[in-house]
Amino acid sequence: MIEIRHLRKEYENAVPLKDVNTVINEGDVIAVIGPSGTGKSTLLRCMNLLEQPTSGQIILNGQDITAEKCEKSRIRRKMGMVFQSFHLFGHLTVIENVMYAPFRLLGLSRQEAYDKAIKLLRMVGMEEKQLNYPGQLSGGQKQRAAIARALAMDPDIILFDEPTSALDPTMIGEVEAVIRELARQKKTMMIVTHEMRFAREISNRVFYMDEGGIYEEGRPEEIFDHPAKEKTTRFIKGLKVLEFSISSKSFDYADAVSRIEQYCYKNQIPPRSGISLQSIVEELCMQILMPELEQPDIQVTIIYAQQQEKAEVTVKYPGDFRPEETDNTLAYTILKAHSESIEYRWDPAYSRSTVRIIADSSSKRIPVKDFRFSD
Repeated sequence: MIEIRHLRKEYENAVPLKDVNTVINEGDVIAVIGPSGTGKSTLLRCMNLLEQPTSGQIILNGQDITAEKCEKSRIRRKMGMVFQSFHLFGHLTVIENVMYAPFRLLGLSRQEAYDKAIKLLRMVGMEEKQLNYPGQLSGGQKQRAAIARALAMDPDIILFDEPTSALDPTMIGEVEAVIRELARQKKTMMIVTHEMRFAREISNRVFYMDEGGIYEEGRPEEIFDHPAKEKTTRFIKGLKVLEFSISSKSFDYADAVSRIEQYCYKNQIPPRSGISLQSIVEELCMQILMPELEQPDIQVTIIYAQQQEKAEVTVKYPGDFRPEETDNTLAYTILKAHSESIEYRWDPAYSRSTVRIIADSSSKRIPVKDFRFSD
């Protein structure tokens, strides 16, 4: 039905789409997810030719719609677009909004356009509001009217650009119900959404967008339960990441502490977990590893899982050295006190060690008996 080949979109200061390739089949319901700024809405706007791609091709039923001689207005009739901000004509009633395009562009008589519009408004639960103006409607009602208007052109595919993001929580359900009904009718749809539960329920395919393209795609159960790639995993599990390197004996630890504090504040990490993260980095990296390594090459990754409320520190460094082998027993005792678990792994292929620590969030006191001072 639709094939996208090496699609690229450049702006003066950004390249949201670098190389997008995919095939959309008839009847597909595709949820497009990912962090803000990764080109999700830009992809839809390029497909609808509201944005002209910088390069690449979009093949619709065998026709390259990005070709210079392609009639854009005719192509847009094949791709209905539902925006997050509704875009209804404020001076027209609901029924007039839905009738407008079939009457003006498809050549239907006023009666035919009216009959079609009433049928669609009935389907989306808006028949009783047909004589109201957009200003008299709630957000959910406006969006349902916008969906009816998009359907009035009998599009081959409907593109939804975050259709519930501008709605109050109480109104989201009524719009989602309409989209579910369209899915049951086997309408081909692409839906950009931040509603993960809805994305999982409604779609048969999921696109996770990052790095200028479709970073990972698969069935909902694959993407949401068993993502294969790192960034997808971070996004799905609500993981927040901080990474930095220690490559010098003169490493600015005060700056690292500041970055950890900002990271904890930005991601609303509980204070007890934040204290544990700082203590783990200080004791493991600065007190245990730095004296042991002739040339520091330490990679630190901190990950916080919002859903589980767990913080994890992964530290990679050269050589086969276990933290418990340190002579600094005080540092290791403090490290253990701030950790729920400590795992060590040696990778002989790269001659590097990895320590993975789950930070403790219970703020345990360090037992006096665990302190051991050498004479």
